[in-house]
Amino acid sequence: MIIDWMNKKLRKTDAWDMGLIKCSSMAFVLFVITIWPAAMSWVHSVNAWYFFAAFVIFGARPFYRYYIR
Repeated sequence: MIIDWMNKKLRKTDAWDMGLIKCSSMAFVLFVITIWPAAMSWVHSVNAWYFFAAFVIFGARPFYRYYIR
């Protein structure tokens, strides 16, 4: 029942909506990192290449499905 409702709502979204959702998620994460000192110190202590590796891993499937397939 709730899955059908969510699927119906998801069909109404377009590329602009998905982009805005991504941007708002990034802004929220930056907000949390800014107001939570422990999170900020953790982000600064982690090697930046770990974040890049996570970006590649999380982006591989959508990239494949959108551009390759």
